[in-house]
Amino acid sequence: MNPINSIQDEIIDEFAFFGDWMEKYEYIIDLGKSLPLIDEQYKDEDHLIKGCQSQVWLHADEAEGKVSFTADSDAVITKGIIALLVRVLSGQKAEEIAKADLYFIDKIGLKEHLSPTRSNGLVSMVKQMKMYGLAINAKSQ
Repeated sequence: MNPINSIQDEIIDEFAFFGDWMEKYEYIIDLGKSLPLIDEQYKDEDHLIKGCQSQVWLHADEAEGKVSFTADSDAVITKGIIALLVRVLSGQKAEEIAKADLYFIDKIGLKEHLSPTRSNGLVSMVKQMKMYGLAINAKSQ
């Protein structure tokens, strides 16, 4: 099984422990507290994800063929959501990130429990992370 899918399956199992969405939101907020924070120099317009209601900054670094993401947000739920995405995609190969099927989002019911603007923001975060994967992969070819 590929590593991205293994991590997604872990997240699906973790979310299965919670009985309702209030508990899941609390868990998402807690995950945001453990997010590897972005260096202050990347909290600029170039690293701001367009399409998010809150401010979300995302930075990608590549080393030894793997991409590492750091991020931050000014909203606690959004910070937790980007933390989930960083957990799944950080440390993976650029090519794998670019073509990843992030099925865990639907399996845990995340999209349907977000407001439309947060849901759009989630799509924007995924799209930006995949774009980083594509760009880094293209550079290494």
